[in-house]
Amino acid sequence: MRSIRSATPEEIQAGITADVYFVGTQQILKELELHNLEVSAEIFANRSGLLAGVDEALALMAPIPVQIEALDEGSEVTRKQVVMRITGHYGDFGLYETALLGILASSSGWATATREVVQAAQGVPVISFGARHVHPAVASVMDRAALVGGAVGASSILGARQAGQMPSGTMPHALLLMAGDTVQAALAYDRIMPQGTPRVVLVDTFKDEAEEAIRVAEALNGRLDSIRLDTPRERGGVTPELVHEIHTRLAQKGYDQIGIFVSGGLTPEKIGLLKEAGANGFGVGSYIAAAPPLDMTMDLKAIEGRPVAKRGRIPGLSPSPDLKVRQKKPSEC
Repeated sequence: MRSIRSATPEEIQAGITADVYFVGTQQILKELELHNLEVSAEIFANRSGLLAGVDEALALMAPIPVQIEALDEGSEVTRKQVVMRITGHYGDFGLYETALLGILASSSGWATATREVVQAAQGVPVISFGARHVHPAVASVMDRAALVGGAVGASSILGARQAGQMPSGTMPHALLLMAGDTVQAALAYDRIMPQGTPRVVLVDTFKDEAEEAIRVAEALNGRLDSIRLDTPRERGGVTPELVHEIHTRLAQKGYDQIGIFVSGGLTPEKIGLLKEAGANGFGVGSYIAAAPPLDMTMDLKAIEGRPVAKRGRIPGLSPSPDLKVRQKKPSEC
């Protein structure tokens, strides 16, 4: 028995992650000799947001002989706006509706949430720290969507690698607890990490954060780029007052160039206040990872060129001037 439950790319391509009724539909259409009818299906968003997942959806559909029109990755979309149109034999692509909607909905939800925190940060860099909040099978997908949403980096190795970046991170509390002292851990980090890796040290494990920040700054003697605050909820979390105090105390000691990177339970509202207090970097995890999907729907809008629609929808292709042809049917290549 397989111990990791995630679907493989081959299983997704084979259609076995589909809702089962699409399998039955294919069987019935073949029985009725209707599976080769040419149809046009449109996918639209059910609320406003930032579109992501287009590239992955196109990769899924690349082996399928259909024409695909789609918006650009990272497009701003409004409610009911068509984000993708597929034209071809329903029997060739109908089985993939579940996967297509899931890819676009999840990625767009993560991208939309990231954009919200990026806007709140007003130019201060945001890094996706969401990998620990989702199943590892989709961590890299989420990080990719976060980069579409405006994050400057991602903590997961695969997520960053797939985007052509180096992963971004600092150090965990486990390292500090094992070392037994923040300064000792910082000095070892400085010795071992490659040149060019920013020296960012966590300072909330043992003592007062301001005291630890100054100790580390003195020990690294000009090599400290930033301190990281991840103060737990049990101690009140990271507050604007704490950031302001540390920023001021570092400046008083002549370390005003040292940045303050904040992580832990951040929201757009918290980020705005922390930025005003002096924070100049954010690691955001749960707000991105827990974002609701940008719900997507697929409708058939034409069969053999004849306009159709379910009740409540308008028959025929929707005016969608921003769609671009991404994939042509083999006969048109």
